[in-house]
Amino acid sequence: MVRVPPPLLALAAALAQRALTRASPPNPGRAAVAATVAAVSVAMAGSAAGHFRHRGTTLEPFHPDRATFLVTAGANSISRNPMYVGMAGLLVAHALSRGSWRALVPVAGFVVVIDRLQVEAEESALLDKFGDEYESYRAASPRWLDRRSLHFASPSL
Repeated sequence: MVRVPPPLLALAAALAQRALTRASPPNPGRAAVAATVAAVSVAMAGSAAGHFRHRGTTLEPFHPDRATFLVTAGANSISRNPMYVGMAGLLVAHALSRGSWRALVPVAGFVVVIDRLQVEAEESALLDKFGDEYESYRAASPRWLDRRSLHFASPSL
């Protein structure tokens, strides 16, 4: 099977968003929400990548078996896949900026493809490599985002 790097899949989804929709007239409120979603998404993905680099472990999505350290801190404490969450968030921001519900269809496609083809393979390799440590991490952190993530972001929830 030919595997496509996740950033290229995200780019293809963004191009599909453009093909499926016309940009709506500018709306300052929608633009502000889109910019906020984009900024949070970039921060999440960038933070995770920084933790990987700091620990000296691989960022290569097709070779999770080369991981030398299980990163569970920072953005990885609220999602096991913060870089993919960040990419999906950028696609949501793009849909918001275009002002079209149809632009969310490629976001859903991206998430399904990444979840089924990429994440499942990564999780299997990490379980083989890190065993019980990965199993504990998997039990403590959601694959994408869920109530635990929201609780982390706002302890008062």
